[in-house]
Amino acid sequence: MDGILPLWKPTGITSHDCVMKIRKLLHTKKVGHTGTLDPDVEGMLPICLGMATKISSYVTESEKVYEATLKLGYSTETEDNEGAVVERKKVDDSISPNDIQKALHKFEGTITQVPPLYSAVRVQGKRLYEYAREGISVERPSRTVTIYNIELISNHIEREEETASFRIRITCSKGTYIRTLCVDIGRALGYPAHMSYLVRTASGSFEKEEAVTFEELEKAIEENNLNGFLKPMERGVRHLSHLHIPPEDEKKVYHGTVFPKPNPIPETNPFCMMNEKEQVLAIYQIHPDKPHLIKPVRVFQYE
Repeated sequence: MDGILPLWKPTGITSHDCVMKIRKLLHTKKVGHTGTLDPDVEGMLPICLGMATKISSYVTESEKVYEATLKLGYSTETEDNEGAVVERKKVDDSISPNDIQKALHKFEGTITQVPPLYSAVRVQGKRLYEYAREGISVERPSRTVTIYNIELISNHIEREEETASFRIRITCSKGTYIRTLCVDIGRALGYPAHMSYLVRTASGSFEKEEAVTFEELEKAIEENNLNGFLKPMERGVRHLSHLHIPPEDEKKVYHGTVFPKPNPIPETNPFCMMNEKEQVLAIYQIHPDKPHLIKPVRVFQYE
């Protein structure tokens, strides 16, 4: 059972819970997820099975798409709607979709984020949320992420009492904190803000439309028919360049052979070594010590 299951993670459980549940359902230990989603967030969570667990880190590296609701008017200590309110400011009725879109454009490209105080980032061996719960102040390390696209989903602004909410769609690199992005967008608009809702609609090439729920998975297991749900490993590494190898050289790949650097050079490093059946035989990279050669990082053996 080698491939990728495009799971739709429900709210209320962790990504690790999903892995453990699938291990029990499929009676296999070779299961791994491809990017943590908070327990209160639902969405696309590709699950690698069998040999595909060897590429889970590469699937994790692919871009993500989120849909979020941003609420202006008050901020919270957790940057979402679960935390205590730390600042309030009445939202002016004159704020418009055009004002919001202008602010959103400022965040496209490479930006620097400081992770939320209530997050799982480790600092000196402890997670930030552990420091927060203990009331200990600690310097949070910044990180660089990329926002490929950010846009209003609709021009509708929901106004309630002294707040205003609107929905945005974000395409971004791994490691992006959407909560923090919402807070920063609010600040650019002149208001305290937080993220009140979030869903991940895509991870790499896996999109919501092909997602599998646990209910659908359990039914498929009862019927002994997972064929329609399990996607080939190639789907998880589409963001990497592909180099095709002739049939007579396939065994060399399986044996971990080092090859001369191809011309032209693949656009990404690492890249996929493919056979004529479009199967991923291996992940290769330019040799770190001998740049005129390429060497394997992961090799896959098909039966």
